[in-house]
Amino acid sequence: MYIYNEHSSWRLLLSDATDVDRSVWPVALRPLQAILSSLYGASDLCVARSIQPELVKALSELDIPAWRISQLLSDHNDWIYKRCIELSLDEMQAQGWGAPPCRFCVLSLGSGARHESLLGPDQDNAMIIESYPDQRHHEIDTWFQAVAERFTDRLDQAGIPLCKGHVMARWPLWRKSLDQWCQQMRLWTRRRVVRQVQFSNILLDFYPVYGDVSLCEAFRDCIVEIMPDAGLFLNEMSDLLDETPVALDRFGRVQGDGRDAPHAEALNIKRQGLLPLQSALRLLSLRQGIRAIDCRGRLSALVDKEVLSEHDAIALDAALGRLQSLLLQSQMASLEQGRMVDGWIHQGQLDEASLQLLRLDLLQIQQLQKRARAQAHS
Repeated sequence: MYIYNEHSSWRLLLSDATDVDRSVWPVALRPLQAILSSLYGASDLCVARSIQPELVKALSELDIPAWRISQLLSDHNDWIYKRCIELSLDEMQAQGWGAPPCRFCVLSLGSGARHESLLGPDQDNAMIIESYPDQRHHEIDTWFQAVAERFTDRLDQAGIPLCKGHVMARWPLWRKSLDQWCQQMRLWTRRRVVRQVQFSNILLDFYPVYGDVSLCEAFRDCIVEIMPDAGLFLNEMSDLLDETPVALDRFGRVQGDGRDAPHAEALNIKRQGLLPLQSALRLLSLRQGIRAIDCRGRLSALVDKEVLSEHDAIALDAALGRLQSLLLQSQMASLEQGRMVDGWIHQGQLDEASLQLLRLDLLQIQQLQKRARAQAHS
């Protein structure tokens, strides 16, 4: 199956590769050149982060689809992560902490890891440390706690807020050695405990943003090995899909659940559209031992495994793109009106064609959820 995903010259725009030549630009792209210079040229990371809406506007005017824009925003957030970590390591050196006592890797989690972030994400990150003797735990963990506190504070100052749920490497639950991470996942997957599955849903989409990538890949090897046989664990993950229903009523009409809705026609398309799609694809992929973490990569791999037909995968890929587009447009409108970005769209502002497409997309996702439940219990 062909889903246009990673291989695009647009991804080079926000790459930190030294051989990317941005010196020659067509006239139509010169406004974008100025924005990119500001994104990477600003000494203040908060200023660089604040320019992202301008990037979205410029890319939208060039008819770049929302799913590609989300990749570019995620790439820029990765760069901010790297800069915050580098500055924190420099500060540690200057304060006499010395070099890192062993290898480590900082992971982004969730939408950032999948490179599907839009505007306004908070922090979700973790850290893998090279396995070390138990007697060195206090020395080594103290060092990495110090650097994690520094870089998460810097991310907060740069405009990527601290996670309200404390999913950050500054906390011990999200900062472990490779052996500890693997041991924890083996323990968690032997039982059917709701809280542990919820933590795993956050953790299992991870991507290396700084450090030794081999630690990340070793942990992924562990996940791919143990998950296909973790029946009880996957069953609980399947049951949790019921907590994220799509925004349809029992007659198949578009309708939000009303939870925390700012007005009667508000739909939380992130919670009742994107999240159900992402969760179902994660469950199916874990069951099949698939390494991909992004939705498009998982769709392609599930076709290869003959879990999904090519027709269904293409339809779900299109649904993902349309949901991202609706949410990104809503977020940009919120900023223009001086409001904070969030996961809501205004159903009443959709024309009839857009509303029917949304309904069909949500029905596709609902069917995917049913298939994921059936696979998990097979």
